[in-house]
Amino acid sequence: MTRTPIPDFTETETWIVAQTLRERYGSEVDVQHGDSEIRLFPEDRELTVVPCLVWSQRNVNFVIFKAGEKRFRGQFYYRGFQQYGTGKPEYDDLGECVVTLLQVQADHDRTEKTEQKDPGPRAKDTDSNSDNLEYYWD
Repeated sequence: MTRTPIPDFTETETWIVAQTLRERYGSEVDVQHGDSEIRLFPEDRELTVVPCLVWSQRNVNFVIFKAGEKRFRGQFYYRGFQQYGTGKPEYDDLGECVVTLLQVQADHDRTEKTEQKDPGPRAKDTDSNSDNLEYYWD
């Protein structure tokens, strides 16, 4: 089956991401255009090259994949083995995809900080100097 190549992000789509990040972080964020290989459908054996938008902020890397016309996926990661999605496979609204991705990452970060402050009986307390950075989406 031959598929039509997926077009790059439009200027409007790029603006939506940049504006959302500006509102979230209070300043310009350097968003890079790139390409990535993903499975477009779960049953696919082959990977498909798709456009993506990538940025890093506060030691977190974010990626938005364009999987087709009005089809977006979001992911954030700290290291290659620490990759997280939003829990929703795909979005038809780019703004919703970006906002949800930022919210899920902020929730994840908050949970991680809480676990470090209250490590439980078997973990060691390594958070003796918390920086209390503001990571919450308001």
